[in-house]
Amino acid sequence: MSTEGDLLHTVTADNISESRRRLGRMMVWGSAAVFFLLAAMQFLHDTGHSDIGFATWRPVLFAYLLWATALCGAQVVVNGEKGKRTLFVLPAALFVISLVVFPLLFALYVSFTNWNLASLNGPQPNGWDNMRQMWSDAFYWNALKNMVYYVLAVSVEYVIAFGLALLLNAQIRARKFFRVVFLLPLMLSPVAVSWMVGKSMMEIRFGPLARLARDLGWDSPSFFGTPEMARFMIMAMDAWTFIPFMMIMLLAGLQALPREVIEASKVDGASGWQSFKEVIFPLMLPVSVTAIVIRIIFKLKLADIIINITSGGPGGATDSVTSFIFREYRDRSNVGYGTLLAMVYLVLIVIFITLLLKAVSRFMERPA
Repeated sequence: MSTEGDLLHTVTADNISESRRRLGRMMVWGSAAVFFLLAAMQFLHDTGHSDIGFATWRPVLFAYLLWATALCGAQVVVNGEKGKRTLFVLPAALFVISLVVFPLLFALYVSFTNWNLASLNGPQPNGWDNMRQMWSDAFYWNALKNMVYYVLAVSVEYVIAFGLALLLNAQIRARKFFRVVFLLPLMLSPVAVSWMVGKSMMEIRFGPLARLARDLGWDSPSFFGTPEMARFMIMAMDAWTFIPFMMIMLLAGLQALPREVIEASKVDGASGWQSFKEVIFPLMLPVSVTAIVIRIIFKLKLADIIINITSGGPGGATDSVTSFIFREYRDRSNVGYGTLLAMVYLVLIVIFITLLLKAVSRFMERPA
């Protein structure tokens, strides 16, 4: 049998000389040395430790582009055909680094500065002052406590979404119509929901819901007047917006279940509850876990509804960490302190999601 077709897919090793390899390494390390030298020099200049530097970080950006170009070119110089295949991935990786790593490093630097936008002095390093302020900031810790309530509310949203998914998966009349109706909140922006529902329908004087509450005997229908009521209404509006997201994921999982297993449980005499408890729910665990984890990630970013309706009030009862940080930037123009709070919150999110995924993985791997 001829092996000519197989040879077409075989990449032979290039005969690359040692001098060519040295040239490639010099390209990478030389450009890297220029980049790190300019970055260190500019950092020392901006922090006031050196008079040598540039007016902006633009030369450092050009040095990074030079290093990235040299790194890509060195792959071909050193590895030949194998290096050409690396170029399909390497530029994208370098682009991600420039969009993620560098802003994080800059944010870390800003976190330890006193940078108020109302001042003309720019960022001024202040050591651990921002960290000490955070430890004594009762409003920030209150916002973290509120996030516990908001995340726990996901369990209630999951129960409601699962019930709606079971309903829409059943053979009911106008099933397609109800699917469209239940998905409508997902098509609305949370900002639009906050204005239409929170600012208009629940307006204490002329809102239709407030009028209905007065007709039913509530003398002063203030939906956001007490901490508990305000927090509950924020949870309700956020849930109304995102329950359809969980519902559609669970509905897709229900429709993908093997019908033979469900029919077999009915033949064995299992009731509807027994069929759900012993067959449907265990089979839906992977989809359920995915929906819950994604919803928690969205919940950790909750801010827009709070900002538009209560601005964190009354007394910080509805504040989320994101809305509190937003007000540090907008109302107080405190960029340094706000960035530190954001960095700490990012670390907490990474730790929480990592532990959550590990717990979910262990739960899914345990024997039935």
